[in-house]
Amino acid sequence: MSIHLQNRRSILKAGSTALALPFMESLCFGKSATAAAAVPPKRFLMIGCGYGFTKETFFPTESGRFSDIGMTPGLKPLERHRDDITMVSNLTNLGATNAHGGSTSYLTGANVNGTPGKRFHNSISLDQVIAREIGQDTRYPTITLSDKDNNDGHGPGLSLSWSDKGHPIPGITNPVDLYHQLFGQDKESAEEREFRLAERRSVLDGVVADLRSSRKKLSKTDQDKLEEYLQSIRQIEETISREVQWSNTPKPKPLIKQPKDSMDGLAALKTFQKLIVAAFQTDSTRVITYRQPINSILKSWEFSLGAHSLSHYNLDPRRREASQQKDARFMELFAGLLDLFKETKDIHGQSLFDTTLITYGSNLRTGHGLKGCPSLYTGGAGVKLKRGEHIILPEQDTPLANYWLTLAQQSGVPLDQFSHSTGTLSELVG
Repeated sequence: MSIHLQNRRSILKAGSTALALPFMESLCFGKSATAAAAVPPKRFLMIGCGYGFTKETFFPTESGRFSDIGMTPGLKPLERHRDDITMVSNLTNLGATNAHGGSTSYLTGANVNGTPGKRFHNSISLDQVIAREIGQDTRYPTITLSDKDNNDGHGPGLSLSWSDKGHPIPGITNPVDLYHQLFGQDKESAEEREFRLAERRSVLDGVVADLRSSRKKLSKTDQDKLEEYLQSIRQIEETISREVQWSNTPKPKPLIKQPKDSMDGLAALKTFQKLIVAAFQTDSTRVITYRQPINSILKSWEFSLGAHSLSHYNLDPRRREASQQKDARFMELFAGLLDLFKETKDIHGQSLFDTTLITYGSNLRTGHGLKGCPSLYTGGAGVKLKRGEHIILPEQDTPLANYWLTLAQQSGVPLDQFSHSTGTLSELVG
């Protein structure tokens, strides 16, 4: 993977607040202000849906504009966004091997069981790569959201996101926690905060020193486990460093009411949707991943079957009907999220929808099939990307990594390659 690094915009002199503030038009001067205002920041939202959809009623069979070929029953709830939605067919995540894992390697493309000498090994996810390019001027380079249920068809992992060492990144599962992360005001004084962070660093430094001194005494297997543990500590160190950078910058005022602590299922998902929009609206982050829950949503709708049972919809007609209802209702939720994006202005006064690339999909197409995975994208961040149509790629099993590479490049992220990509998809560009 080759990444062209660009010079980071600096709006303050070097110090603890360097690169700490989000993009603010009022803090730019001269020509740079004009240029910055003309090119608002791009944003990425990547949603993973775990299990796939009902083959016969969700996926279009013809290519062309949706205004000409119509929307399938499963996609029909997106009708009001018809001219902004694109579905791409014939994509396959070449690294995926788990027929019950729709999200483990969805954003990495890695064959998690294919590394010699390791039972499980993932690679860096696309959101982390993108955040290196567009996330460094925000309080949170990325925000990772996840579900609480390990039976939603997502597979191993804690979210859609994985570190540069292939370690799982935990996701926020409670809307209250995300609310406090975005808007919670710190009541401690600057002196108390500095003391607390210094103490945390001191403890970590002591732990790392002790562990490294014993490394030579460990077996190869234990050394690998130790390295994974040290990687976790490094992530904590990065979090502390970023907290120091932002320690003198107050969080934005809340844009929504604080959620209830006991929120779950459908209520939690809809609240997460509002908080996702608020996070982008305040420029608290520019990259968000969401491993979307399924079973808790089905319970909210009083479905008698869970996500896995519905994936075997061919067993009887009633199960098939329930699977089709599930597809349509999840697309209704997705349509509601797009409504929020279109109704909200960013810090430049532009539609948040027009500055964001939103993707929705899974490794799993239908049942437990890994070929031809569902892939939807929308939003205006990729100006030249085609919208409002179903695109059938000429080759079956086109690498999903090519899709990610194309979307990233067209949205201004300078990647030459990602995962197992073999090139970009000209069919997506108009």
